Order: sequence, then C-alpha cells, then structure tokens
Amino acid sequence: MFTQGEFQVHRLRFAVAGAAAATLACLLVPVTVSGQNYVTTSVCADDNHAAFHACATARLTAFTPPKTAAGHPDLSGLWRRRAAAHEDLQAHPKTADDAGASSAVVDPADGLVPMQPWAVARAKENAQKFLHHNAACFLSGVPTTMYMTGLFQLTQTGDHLLIQSEESHAVRIIPLNPRPHVGGDIKLWQGDSRGRWEGNTLVVDTTNQRAQIFLDQRGRFYTDEARVTERFTMLDAGTMHYQATIDDPNVYTRPFTIAVALRRNAAANVELWEEACYEDNTESMGHFRKIGYQTYPGITGAEARALRQAFDKGGAR
Repeated sequence: MFTQGEFQVHRLRFAVAGAAAATLACLLVPVTVSGQNYVTTSVCADDNHAAFHACATARLTAFTPPKTAAGHPDLSGLWRRRAAAHEDLQAHPKTADDAGASSAVVDPADGLVPMQPWAVARAKENAQKFLHHNAACFLSGVPTTMYMTGLFQLTQTGDHLLIQSEESHAVRIIPLNPRPHVGGDIKLWQGDSRGRWEGNTLVVDTTNQRAQIFLDQRGRFYTDEARVTERFTMLDAGTMHYQATIDDPNVYTRPFTIAVALRRNAAANVELWEEACYEDNTESMGHFRKIGYQTYPGITGAEARALRQAFDKGGAR
C-alpha cells in the first residue's frame, strides 16, 4: 500500500503531458455530457457495491434500452463510475491515503477476495516492493481499467465498442462480432477482448493478459492465464450495472466477481480529458526506484504454480 507521500506522487502524474496525450487526442469524440454531475435518480440508487448488485440482479431484464440500427442495446454516452475499488477490492475505511469503500466483491458473498495462501503472501510482498503500475503510467489491464478512474466514454457501432477513459492512453476497442482470440503467445496490456450479446447484456470475454498490473493498491494480482468475463447491462436510461468475474486458478481458490454502478453523466458541454503521462514515468518515479522500488514484472501461470508448490512445501520462494 502506498504511503501518503507515494500516493501524492501518484496523483501528480495527472499533470504530466506527453506523447500519449497527442495520440489519444486523435481518437477523442466530441461530447456534450460530462463533468462532475451524474444521474442520481435510478431504480437502483444505492452506490454500495453489494446493495447495488442485489438490486440490479433483480432488474436485469426489466428495462428496454434504446437500440442501435443493428438492433442491439445502445450503451453509448459518458458514464461515471461510482464508489471506489482501485485502492482495495475489499471493504476498507477512509484514511488520508484512501477514499474508503464497501467491498466491490459480490461473489463470494462475504466480500473477500478468495486468494490462495501463497498469493496472499505474494500480494503483501508486491505492495512493499513494486511501484503500482498506474504510478509508472502503464495500462491497467482488464478489469482494472474499468474502475481505475472515474469517467468513461462509450462509443458504439454495429460491430465494435470503443471505451475511452480519463486514464492515460487507456483505450479499449472491443469487437462485437464472432472471431477467435489472438494466439496464446501474444500478451497485451489490455488483454484481448471479444464481445457478444446475451439479450440486453453485453458480455465481454478477455484473455491474453500481460499480467503486469495489480488489481488494487494492496498488490493483488493475476497471471497471464487469467480469464475475465465482464457484463454490461443498462437498468434504466441513466444507470448501468457493470460486473466482472476473474477466473485464475493459479492464484485464487475459485472465480470471484466484482460489481460497480455506472451512472450516466448529466452535465452539458464538458469534455472527457485524459490524465496524461508517459510510460514508465521515469522522471517522476525515479526517486522511488533509487530507494529500492521496482517496476512490477508480472507473473506467468507457470511461475505461479512453481511458487505455490514451494510455498505449500514450506520451501524458500
């Protein structure tokens, strides 16, 4: 977990301009809604993760969303993520370094991340030893990108969904037509995503993770063999239920699911701005590297299995 000083430096990256800003500027679509305002009147108004998820689950088929020309739900617009998960997936109190939140984990019902014992120890080591990927200005992977920053713009065509966020150069282009995943030897920062429709729910399957990211600032992680299944469902005109199931038997005792409320932005004539920085963030993070912090190298499934075996036998890791 970051100290207060580290967290402040992490926030400074938002003021750093770089080549990434010019790159994403070419992709930005003009918007008419954004800003700090968001829809607060909803059939599921409680932003508490568990309460929102329970309400949403009971209403997943109750709303008839607007449709695109292709006949699928139109998810386009600016959406603001409610409640915090990026600092700690589990419930955590508000501190000087932490916004505090209820647990984002809705399955299992106890709200705890079902990590294997060796992985619990590894996560603690990660938080003490490595720079958070976001502080180093690396992409957050899936699903972390979807709760790393607060504001997202979704642009939908007949065969693709574009997701842009405030996070530096974090752009997802998700095909919505059937096609196979890329070869298993190709590992990507944002993984390889494929979308399909199940009624009014968009289901996105992501594989090929580079796995050089943390799921939160407590050092929780997955391997390059992780599979993430996201589900996007509009509950009313201003509310979207987002959930993601992470399946990685190398690290977790079972798949687990997080859920987050997304609220449509209601302010007019405000743009989506990128919180720009450059990859590795060498100048800003240099002093942390001088005192021993390293860039997280990620972990493969094979490495995880070897570490688990050594841990179970009580041997040196």
